[in-house]
Amino acid sequence: MVTSIRGNSAELTTPNGEEVETVTVQLDDLILVAEFRDRIYPGLRPDGSVERRDDRPFHSVITGENFHALALLTFTHEQAVDVIYIDPPYNSGASDWKYNNNYVAEDDLYRHSKWLAFIERRLKLARRLLRRDGTLVVTIDEHEVSRLGVLLSQLFPESTVQLVTIVNNPKGVTQEYLSRVEEYAYFVFGPEAQLGSVDDDLLTHRDIDESGGDGEVQRPRWKGLLRSGDDSLRVNRKDMFYPVWFDESTGRLDHAGDPLPWGEVPFFEKKNGLTPIWPIRRDLQEGRWGVGKDTLNLLIKQGFAAVGRFDKKRNTWAVSYLSRQVRDDLALGLLQVLSANEATGVADVAYVVTAARRIRTVWHRSSHDAGAHGTDLIRSLLGSGRGFPFPKSLYAVEDTLRPLVIGKRDAVVLDFFAGSGTTAHALMRLNRQDGGKRKSILVTNNEVSATEQESLRATGFRPGDTEWERLGICDLITKPRIQAAIAGSTSKGEPVNGDYKFVDEFPMSEGFEENAAFFTLTYESPWRVSTDRAFSAIAPMLWLRAGAVGRRIDSISDGWDVADSYGIINDLDRASEFIAALVAVEGLRIAFIVTDDEGRYQQVANEIPGVETVRLYEDYLRNCEMTGDF
Repeated sequence: MVTSIRGNSAELTTPNGEEVETVTVQLDDLILVAEFRDRIYPGLRPDGSVERRDDRPFHSVITGENFHALALLTFTHEQAVDVIYIDPPYNSGASDWKYNNNYVAEDDLYRHSKWLAFIERRLKLARRLLRRDGTLVVTIDEHEVSRLGVLLSQLFPESTVQLVTIVNNPKGVTQEYLSRVEEYAYFVFGPEAQLGSVDDDLLTHRDIDESGGDGEVQRPRWKGLLRSGDDSLRVNRKDMFYPVWFDESTGRLDHAGDPLPWGEVPFFEKKNGLTPIWPIRRDLQEGRWGVGKDTLNLLIKQGFAAVGRFDKKRNTWAVSYLSRQVRDDLALGLLQVLSANEATGVADVAYVVTAARRIRTVWHRSSHDAGAHGTDLIRSLLGSGRGFPFPKSLYAVEDTLRPLVIGKRDAVVLDFFAGSGTTAHALMRLNRQDGGKRKSILVTNNEVSATEQESLRATGFRPGDTEWERLGICDLITKPRIQAAIAGSTSKGEPVNGDYKFVDEFPMSEGFEENAAFFTLTYESPWRVSTDRAFSAIAPMLWLRAGAVGRRIDSISDGWDVADSYGIINDLDRASEFIAALVAVEGLRIAFIVTDDEGRYQQVANEIPGVETVRLYEDYLRNCEMTGDF
């Protein structure tokens, strides 16, 4: 609120919890929105789209203040969102993008309470959007993790809150005494939430044999017994150079013999009908085995060692075994012995069925490296010179969402701290994997980095100027990234280099058969709304509420219109035509009736069976009062 004006400067006060913050700004930077106590209402201005398939819904990207955008969504998506995934500012004091870390000054004595107030107001609105069987995920680091946990428990008393530790930077960042390699994610499961089954618990060893298998059975990869790499010669470990005896007629390993004394030459003659196998390397040097004699004998007895193919060059056979990591997973119940070969005695070991696996609360996967699969991936999509600090790994977000939406192919996922747009990108990959039609709603501001702000102001530019806005996070990163991901080409029309990895590997240049629409948040007066003068700003919201699919109705100058999933009428004298058009559309979801007469609204609504009806603009005004206590 403007409290005083002196010359070319204005003094503003902003409530922040019980405190009031005061700041001085240039008068030219102020825009008249409303007088004190006036109510303002959010609207949307279309800013383009990218479309590749007519029968799929649209991902939506809204540029603007996320608190106001959340208020808007209480009209379009109250209790209709399946998953909310957010990566809010960590309050670490970094000064990159405003929503990343630098919401409160590092030396502010009340920085933690101010951050909590900032998050709390938004989470209260988010709570209104989440379905009872939905899940909220909030990522955070050590700066606010403990305080956030208390806040979530208070705001969601009926939900189950669990904390996950994610290794996102294996190289580590040195901070005081220890090197930090992780961040955290709170999962807030609604009272009716269900977690889908996946085939990876995201922690334990998952070295899959890609050679094939029966149906859905997945088997671990067997490790070669011949040591490779450092210290792999006989001279390095003389006690690891011993014969492995087996029966050529059955392929059964019999036992591991004693180590050959140093200086003696290995022999290849059979003894007692058994053939010796020696650790001879491909360069014909004398190597060594990867495990000791006693360990191998135990593995042979358990059926965890096997003979492979004969190698003419080395004049010996290959031997493989189950590594210690795989055997540990077997002991934990992550694998099972299906059977044993009658001739060879080798065990058939496979991972337990998908339904029996549970995701762990510690995640350690190379695919979650934020550098390789976040920063580098964005560079591939946008080209050099368009960096984004601390992006999430695409595959970490994908792994987060997968168990939450695996059984909901039409799920709605909301991210109101969207940053670079990783959430929408991950959802597109999930849709491609199972043919789903899930859609995301992203909200991000167009904040310019602190360094660029100083440079722009020094040259006379202000927020709203083209030169300023083009460097904002949405225009520079979010929007181009989503466009490039869908189209498979950069803003210059060049194919995106590189391949997607993990689970579903394919060239990035293929893109996705998805659609996305972009909007900018606007502010409308109640008079313009109630008198039908702000329809263009309300129109995208009606389309969002109807499912963000098909054609959008941007004008009702003819009195009514019916699109793929909804219809709108403001000339009730033509209700019969309107209702006939509604009935003719299969799968129509909702009808909006514009009138300030409750009686006439009910009359028309009663003649539209089986379709949700909404009265405009009364319902909208009631839901989106911006000065209410959310």
